[in-house]
Amino acid sequence: MRFRLFALITLLTALLSGCGYNQVQINDEDVNSAWSEVLNQYQRRADLIPNLVATVQGYAAHEKAVLTQVTEARAAVAGIKATPELINDEAAFAKFQKAQAEMSSALARLLVVSENYPQLKADANFRDLQAQLEGTENRVTVARNRYIAAVRTYNVSVRTFPNNLSAMVFGWKTKPNFSVENEKAIATAPTVKFDSK
Repeated sequence: MRFRLFALITLLTALLSGCGYNQVQINDEDVNSAWSEVLNQYQRRADLIPNLVATVQGYAAHEKAVLTQVTEARAAVAGIKATPELINDEAAFAKFQKAQAEMSSALARLLVVSENYPQLKADANFRDLQAQLEGTENRVTVARNRYIAAVRTYNVSVRTFPNNLSAMVFGWKTKPNFSVENEKAIATAPTVKFDSK
């Protein structure tokens, strides 16, 4: 009887040690941590925008459309509840990603507008805000890259044997990753034309 109990415990231990439960949990925490950093950098960017808009507004009051687009994009981003559960819902994740892309586009238009105002470009507050925004965009890129790597590791762990058996039992699914909205558009080389005068 003791031998059978010992054999059963040994067998269960051997089976559980190869199920990958702990590794999937570690990978899931890595994904959550990386996602938190992405959100942190997006929040930093959102916090800089009101100051940037206010500074530009003082110089470029008649560029109201661009300023309104930036403000609306920021409001759209703020309207999305960025919770850890967001990374488990592909539709919500896609909506979040789209809102962030619109924010990036609006900011790019705002910075292009600033090129038309030499006195704005010379303003120390604007230069400081622009540098902070550029630094934040770089941090967003780094945070997104770390998130992409963490999601890759997690997704591989729940899709490979024997972890996939545990994933089926516990209902673990792959997590969505950042993607490009229009892959064909970025695959096409841009056309550069110089006007001859």
